[in-house]
Amino acid sequence: MKRIAILTSGGDAPGMNAVIRAAVRTAIANEFELIGIKRGYAGLIGGELYPLTRDEVSNIIGRGGSILESSRSPEFETVEGRKKAVDNLRRNKIEGLIIVGGDGTFRGGALLVKEGGISILGVPSTIDNDVYGTDFTVGFDTAVSCAVEAIDRIRDTARTFERVFFIEVMGHHTGFIALQAAVAGGTEGLVIPEVPLEVEGLCLKLQEGRQSGKKSAIVVVAEAQKPGFSFEIAQEVTRRTGFETRVCVLGHLQRGGSPTAADRILGSNLGAAAIEALGQKMTGIIVGVVENRLTYTPLAETYQMKKALSPRLEQLTRILL
Repeated sequence: MKRIAILTSGGDAPGMNAVIRAAVRTAIANEFELIGIKRGYAGLIGGELYPLTRDEVSNIIGRGGSILESSRSPEFETVEGRKKAVDNLRRNKIEGLIIVGGDGTFRGGALLVKEGGISILGVPSTIDNDVYGTDFTVGFDTAVSCAVEAIDRIRDTARTFERVFFIEVMGHHTGFIALQAAVAGGTEGLVIPEVPLEVEGLCLKLQEGRQSGKKSAIVVVAEAQKPGFSFEIAQEVTRRTGFETRVCVLGHLQRGGSPTAADRILGSNLGAAAIEALGQKMTGIIVGVVENRLTYTPLAETYQMKKALSPRLEQLTRILL
């Protein structure tokens, strides 16, 4: 295998550039040519391919987003669109493709393997951390750090005005970001889709805190039900308790900014491992890290299997929050 391509697809995540940088430099070290594909699967269909050089990836490890950009591609969801993608890969003599993204990206990659016989290696990169087959995805640590910084800042104004703040974080259909942010931020409450919401219990907890002398509180809410879900909870808490509440929706703030050291290292590790795996003729898998070891998981399992939250952290929330 001498000619490999790489694309980033779906939602952007801090650390994607670390993946690209490591892939380029590992490819050069192994005498492979690496081709960049702009705008994900849409760019693959449109033929937006260009060579990636060592200079091209200089000084990008600390940048957020992706130098290859990303997009949503309705055309790729059709058989005809995927055939165009496969034809472009073959026309450009691409022998292997690295796809960087989350479960939607890997669903698309699995179809390319099945329908076109393309050699594909996935790198899990999404702030949601909801990909089965790896303990952490590239971008997750940065998103959690963003949420914790927001908690620390909002706590000051919550205390000043004796309010209950609901901080809504992203996470797709999961509570990974919310769980870690709540533990690291020392919040008074947590609402995640994995645990049924009991508004009465939440209100009782907040009232007990107020009776013990706490004049403010912060509750982290995962957006999983629907964006803006925290407004409904806040209104109900106010109705039941009389507490003054406010909502802060972090939204896409969590996707941007310079990646943390942890995301730069994880991205570098997985980007290099992806090139090495393709060089060994591995295909139809993602490379991940489980208990500090590189692991390889079939693409289909990454979205068919449900990734569980850390039981230890869930237990801690019942004690610490």
